Amino acid sequence: MSTEESPVEHEDWWVLNLRGMSVTKISVDYRLVLALDSDWEVALEAPVNLSHGIVHANPSLLLKPESQDVAAALALFGANVLSAVAFKSGTLRIVFDTGHHLSCSSDPSFEAWQVTGPTGWRFASLPGGGLAVWSGSGTSES
Repeated sequence: MSTEESPVEHEDWWVLNLRGMSVTKISVDYRLVLALDSDWEVALEAPVNLSHGIVHANPSLLLKPESQDVAAALALFGANVLSAVAFKSGTLRIVFDTGHHLSCSSDPSFEAWQVTGPTGWRFASLPGGGLAVWSGSGTSES
């Protein structure tokens, strides 16, 4: 588990260092929220693609948090994160040890998703694309 490491910035993406963290709670209102170990949280407001297995071989399911059409996300309960990447284009991609892949693109009108962490880290997809990043020491937009 990467609880002590900070997210790492690369040219076009951030590695969120959530590897090994488990989905400990799933909640739904107008968002789909995945609570992870170590006080990390993934909140999804825009439609989310959830696939299983080889991405090109299996079609993805479209989850719609706004209409609470997210039942397929229950398969993520207890799953461990293998990788989590926030792209500077505004897309979030998380891969789980169950073979599930979650992908949420930016929305033209609102923040499609946000990931928050314990020491002031926050990542948010900006309306129209792009990524805002807050750390305990300040804010930057990518």
